[in-house]
Amino acid sequence: MNDKIKIAWFGKHFGEEPPFVGNEKQGAGGIFFAGCNLRCCFCQNYQISQENLGDKFYSIEELSGIMIDLQSQNCVCIDLVTPTIWYEQIKEAILIAKNSGLTIPIIWNSNGYEDVDIIKDMNGLVDIYLPDFKYSNNNLAFKYSLLRQGYGGQAGYVKTAITAIKEMYNQVGLLKFDKNNLAKTGIVIRHLILPNNIENSFGVLDEIAKIDRNIHVSLMSQYNPVYNAKNFEEINRKLTQEEFNKVYDYQLSLGMENGWYQELDSSDCFVPDFERINPFIVAPDI
Repeated sequence: MNDKIKIAWFGKHFGEEPPFVGNEKQGAGGIFFAGCNLRCCFCQNYQISQENLGDKFYSIEELSGIMIDLQSQNCVCIDLVTPTIWYEQIKEAILIAKNSGLTIPIIWNSNGYEDVDIIKDMNGLVDIYLPDFKYSNNNLAFKYSLLRQGYGGQAGYVKTAITAIKEMYNQVGLLKFDKNNLAKTGIVIRHLILPNNIENSFGVLDEIAKIDRNIHVSLMSQYNPVYNAKNFEEINRKLTQEEFNKVYDYQLSLGMENGWYQELDSSDCFVPDFERINPFIVAPDI
């Protein structure tokens, strides 16, 4: 990597959890970076994470300017989506933006599979960590994600993700809110339930509970068999209500009550199209 950053899209984004969005006039200041270090076969952002659609190079100074501009548009946070591979440039941009008046929270919205030294390097610059925790089984991680990276053997997804998430938790602690119920600091862990893999979800929740049962969990039912999911029969369908209920009930049985969950019929709403000016609207661009 050099001093340039590939950004696929930036703007007001309303598809995040409620305390990261605010009202209909605010939104998260979303910055979607191109590329990803975790090549999931079912990635809903595959156009920009794996196919490099619509990406453009920006300088570090331009990225800091984007942050300031999003703040001026009344966004409630800066939502850095899939930032890991660009972390060195992002770090510099955050420092410049803060020196230029950036005050809204910075969200590190990542896949969770990242070297703990990267997270340590961002200490003090990130207010909110929003990692995915996809797998409690290294075999599944290799099959559905890491295999497409060309790894020759088992890469330790579970240990890597847990180590990174623990560091995130140690830095910012549990989620804290301001008087308007907007998130200020803390960690939220997302988990996407995969069809025919509820034991994997049970294991993920077990690992989160070991860290802190009070962590806010965003339990996602939005799985869609997009991209290369068709190559795996067991995940080539949407989630069922029964599968979701079993995972949600298991979460509650662990005493984990903080967070959010998605309605099952919302899955189509979360598939973006980065060929549009605004990838997150269903209607044609006007």
